[in-house]
Amino acid sequence: MGLTVFVVGGGGREHALAWKIAQSPLVSKLYAAPGNPGIARHAECVPVSVEDLQGLRDFAVSKRADLTVVGPEAPLSAGLTDLLAREGLLVCGPDRAGAQMEGSKVFMKTILSRYGIPTASFRVFDEYDEAEQYVLTHRLPVVIKADGLAAGKGVSVAQTYEEGVTFLKDVMERRVFGDAGNRVVVEECLPGEEASYIVFTDGHKVVPLPSSQDHKRIGDDDQGPNTGGMGAYSPAPVVTPSVEERVHREIFDPLLSGMRKEGITFRGILYAGLMIENGVPRVLEFNVRFGDPEAQPLFLRLKSDIVPLLLQCAQGRIQDAGMEIDPRPTVCVVMSSGGYPGSYGKGFPIEGIEEAEKEDGVVVFHAGTARRDGRLVNNGGRVLGVTAIGDTLRGAIDRAYRAVGKIHWEGAYHRTDIGRKALRRGVA
Repeated sequence: MGLTVFVVGGGGREHALAWKIAQSPLVSKLYAAPGNPGIARHAECVPVSVEDLQGLRDFAVSKRADLTVVGPEAPLSAGLTDLLAREGLLVCGPDRAGAQMEGSKVFMKTILSRYGIPTASFRVFDEYDEAEQYVLTHRLPVVIKADGLAAGKGVSVAQTYEEGVTFLKDVMERRVFGDAGNRVVVEECLPGEEASYIVFTDGHKVVPLPSSQDHKRIGDDDQGPNTGGMGAYSPAPVVTPSVEERVHREIFDPLLSGMRKEGITFRGILYAGLMIENGVPRVLEFNVRFGDPEAQPLFLRLKSDIVPLLLQCAQGRIQDAGMEIDPRPTVCVVMSSGGYPGSYGKGFPIEGIEEAEKEDGVVVFHAGTARRDGRLVNNGGRVLGVTAIGDTLRGAIDRAYRAVGKIHWEGAYHRTDIGRKALRRGVA
């Protein structure tokens, strides 16, 4: 008998995970909760919400899951790993203590500061008046972050004092992000170019995936409000071999050592959001799970079986650090509902996915989709991640956008410039 694997989540990242895990000869049964119509092609989906920790625990116990892989950050921060571990189940994902690296920006920044890990200078506030006074005297632009989880939207890079104060009021007075806004971090705005760097870790060793770059803002040329991510590509040319070496030496090595000193052995996925200027990497943020949409292009490049590494992270002993990576670049273009990240309509029929996937080297990952009366419809802000591999970055971009052009629903939106920063760097 092979392994029974349980994937928690129902977004694009979890579809990419299910797609990759299903390819493993080690796996005989794959479940997902709650899943989505795309995930249902690879796994048996069960109607349990990611917020229902007891329900997730009961299901994993009932199936005696050999491995649970937690996709989103919220159940990790809420302690799902701790619950499952008490039942003797293996989980790829940190416990509640480790998940604070994403669940609390104050905790994360404090750890970085304590162990000399390069990041922006910052101050923490739990009173609105003090935070406002500080923002109004800070050099522009100024970065303001809600402390807790806010689905990637709890950050403002304020270009004016008015913009900064408005966001601060949204967070601390209007409570747009609920308890996530009990405290804020105000920090300097780092110059440079962003990149994502994601590793598997058992708390001691790290096994890195290739570099990637997310596109956070809704509009072309990084205009408009932040989103959960409108596209990504891999590799990111700003992460040169020398930058990568510094990332390990100056960021991951002292971080894992420092966390162990704090009594935390981190097992799972660590995602460093980096700002790189003149070959010097500094940390913008840490996440405790695979990126979304970065997972989609990264898994398209990962040729080796992902399951052994997920298991070794969960067991706390990475042994075989080898990963076979396709040298060809990959691109993911996110198609979203019109109006996202604000209000948007749901329930519009989606056409053309089958035609898009006939494009050579293209996989369409589902994020915010659902079945209604037998038809596939949009059911979220970010709906699809159209992902392509090509011999060159330009080739991958062209393939992805050809596939995007075949998919339609009322109000569908996408950025048109995913990967352009790499092309400007002279990458073919």
